[in-house]
Amino acid sequence: MVSRKRRSRKKKNSGAARVLLAVFLLALLAAGAGAWLFVAPFGPQSETFVELAPGSSSAQIGRQLESAGVVQSRFAFDLFRLWKRGTLRAGEYRFDRPAPLAEVYARIARGDVFTKAVTVPEGASIFEIAARVEQAGLGTRQGFLDAAVQQVTLIADLDPAATSLEGYLFPDTYRFARKATPAQMVAAMVRRFRVAASQVGLKENMHRVVTIASLVERETAVDAERPLVASVFQNRLAHNMPLMSDPTVIYGQQLAGQWQGVIHQSDLTRDTAYNTYLHAGLPPGPVANPGIKSLRAAMDPAKTDYLYFVAAGANPQGRSLFARTLDEHNHNVAGYRHAVKKAGGR
Repeated sequence: MVSRKRRSRKKKNSGAARVLLAVFLLALLAAGAGAWLFVAPFGPQSETFVELAPGSSSAQIGRQLESAGVVQSRFAFDLFRLWKRGTLRAGEYRFDRPAPLAEVYARIARGDVFTKAVTVPEGASIFEIAARVEQAGLGTRQGFLDAAVQQVTLIADLDPAATSLEGYLFPDTYRFARKATPAQMVAAMVRRFRVAASQVGLKENMHRVVTIASLVERETAVDAERPLVASVFQNRLAHNMPLMSDPTVIYGQQLAGQWQGVIHQSDLTRDTAYNTYLHAGLPPGPVANPGIKSLRAAMDPAKTDYLYFVAAGANPQGRSLFARTLDEHNHNVAGYRHAVKKAGGR
């Protein structure tokens, strides 16, 4: 009788042990499956884009990521978000390799959206910016040029007479979403201009200042010379003398679609509204987009009696040559030509 009871107890104990073992194994499997879902890299082997719309729920985001093959399980993604209690950010994301779910989540939580960079150098014209936009794969050159004209209302309060955004697309490096429109791009550049104008205290005579600054920007890259170049333009305007600035002639040809990349003597006699050899006063508008240093120079030119200069960009000696009289200027031109010959030019 006693032995039967002992055998019964042993059977019960061994049955309980098997149940515990099964539970342990199931827990181990669940932990392994969880680790596999959360830790094991998963995702596309080639470039894949996922655009998350503003206001999307974590469940919707999880479905999008699963559908795109970025995560293995939408439910695992949602559980991970519940654990982290973070905020997910809208935008377009680029995935090009397998990654753990935690890494995918972290990228979306910090808003690591995909963008393309466009650098606008100081002194770039709308034509040069448009070419850079096209090179970056953000649209066509013509699309950007059209926007620079069509969106001129963006600066109606700054320059009511402006016919394009030339001069008001501030030089900087911009990062745009892959699907950014030309209108969005020019708007971002104008906003940056407004910030810069506020920084230098530019509030009055906007058209005049920006136009002169654009000429300064195109005529010299030497910071110390900017106020001197601005003074030459200021003095010539005061004497009602033609500005005789090559960049304005070039810009007139660009507008007409006739610029070939090299300026010839005959171009100086070609009549356009921007030819400052033929027409006294300022050109109709800016010929480039100036940076802060040129804006400051145009706002506060140096006090000089210079009326002429040979631009630094054309001088192998690397500096501009300023003159008060035509005789002095001719002497500087002769020196410039000698330097060009010595440097192996024509």
